[in-house]
Amino acid sequence: MSINTEEMLKSTALTDVHTKLGAKMVPFAGYLMPVSYEGINAEHDTVRKSVGVFDVSHMGEFILKGADALDLIQRVTSNDASKLVDGKAQYSCLPNSTGGIVDDLLIYRIDEKTYMLVVNASNIEKDWNWISKFNSKNVEMHNISDQTSLLAVQGPKAADVLQPLTDMNLRGLEYYTFTKGKFAGCDNVLVSATGYTGAGGFEIYCENQYAEKIWNAVFEVGKTYGIKPIGLGARDTLRLEMGFCLYGNDIDDTTSPLEAGLGWITKFTKEFTNSAALKEQKEKGVTRKLVGFEMIDRGIPRHDYEIVNATNEKIGKVTSGTQSPSLQKAIGMGYVKPEYAKEGTEIFIPVRDKALKAKVVKIPFLKQ
Repeated sequence: MSINTEEMLKSTALTDVHTKLGAKMVPFAGYLMPVSYEGINAEHDTVRKSVGVFDVSHMGEFILKGADALDLIQRVTSNDASKLVDGKAQYSCLPNSTGGIVDDLLIYRIDEKTYMLVVNASNIEKDWNWISKFNSKNVEMHNISDQTSLLAVQGPKAADVLQPLTDMNLRGLEYYTFTKGKFAGCDNVLVSATGYTGAGGFEIYCENQYAEKIWNAVFEVGKTYGIKPIGLGARDTLRLEMGFCLYGNDIDDTTSPLEAGLGWITKFTKEFTNSAALKEQKEKGVTRKLVGFEMIDRGIPRHDYEIVNATNEKIGKVTSGTQSPSLQKAIGMGYVKPEYAKEGTEIFIPVRDKALKAKVVKIPFLKQ
């Protein structure tokens, strides 16, 4: 008996919309998601130059409420969430007890006793169980992932498209801040400026029942600006040009935040899961570092390809790689021994029995 895997995959509130638009749908993190509509390069270009819309409703959202909500967040995350004020968001990670990362996430402070955590789709259950394990003070926890839709409207024209649909001051939203209110006639919509593309823009969190109405309203206003739907394929090339980590590729249960260049979200002014061991790692120095590199020889580096030195000794491995649509060259990220992490260092990526030359560069690849 054959099993139709598509039937086992979850849908978002907009799956039918993508199908009608002719999107190429693929399984991703247990969901059926659009990977592309007209092609990754064209979609990438739209976001960099104008405005595009991603359905990222597969992401997970948890609400943590109560007098001890901040205490719980402080104990399980690496960044210092006590620095947050209402309407401010923070990038952080959940360290595990063995030096790696359970997940990276966003923390939104709604008010003094209410926070929203936004986690990766593939880790929703894992993160929920992990945080619950530390919830010794009965913080109220709600997993609202299945009831919440999330649209990322990204690109330099995003504010022009969204502002006419709301009284909220979106143009005035600074990076990593958010606001809540009425949007496109829908209540209780949270709009944040925490994009993953480096092109500017906003994320719109709403109840599933409003997703299609908001999608249609955004596309109606966006017509003037050449707005287009964008798939997860271009989301990956856009984030890689900015050197943003992707969980499961560049960071995972075995990579420490310090190795991944995430020391800036690892604050030793407080105690958190495995903080003592991470502090020791910081003092002693890491044994590998995540670097950006661009190819000198022709060829595209792929996830898990080896990285070698001039004498063919293995010095690391590729975590992400692509042909950059904006730069018209192949770029990648990967872990190397610290002595090979300096900008300008020559490294090699073996592809089909040939060692292709590359050099370590500073990220982001795309300079703003």
